[in-house]
Amino acid sequence: GERAYPLEQVEKLRLIKRLMGQGWRPGKLLATPDADLASLAGPAETPVAAEDKGALAAGVVELIRSHDTPALGSALRQALHRQGLQQFVLESVSVLNRAVGEAWMRGEIQVFEEHLYTEQMQALLRQAIASLPPGTGRPRVLLTTVPEEQHVLGILMTEALLMLEGASCVSLGTQTPLADIRQAALAHRADIVALSFSAAF
Repeated sequence: GERAYPLEQVEKLRLIKRLMGQGWRPGKLLATPDADLASLAGPAETPVAAEDKGALAAGVVELIRSHDTPALGSALRQALHRQGLQQFVLESVSVLNRAVGEAWMRGEIQVFEEHLYTEQMQALLRQAIASLPPGTGRPRVLLTTVPEEQHVLGILMTEALLMLEGASCVSLGTQTPLADIRQAALAHRADIVALSFSAAF
């Protein structure tokens, strides 16, 4: 309520924010002519309603149970492309992880089926992370889990969000011995060490 901005400037800023959520770097976007920004964005993202998330989770669990791996991969990719990486990680991945975990606890899916989902989600997040421009700035974040913690989805989700913000990330994967975490942090001059723990751990 302190300043007034022209509507076209507000729309441009909204568009830049959306593009940043898709992985574009702010410096590149600000240097891009206004006419070209809209073509980079593609169709507008819409917030994921609670019922849509519930339907996505139910559909994913059903695809896991039916052993339709291509359709499962396609459903996850479509959700990512429809929502953009940031919204997908923040609003859908945790819902899907919880739904799959609860289906396993109820005996609706087997361990191998839960592992299939996890592998599909890991592959999708790794592919999305690989498509982002490398972070060159600060902070430099080292990501891993401690020994015996095998769950990697938490660090992949965190890495995706940090890289969207321009952080420089170094992932060691899972189960890094404590002394090696310290050595890696020193070797990579990490500003932050991010450790992920699953509820089971």
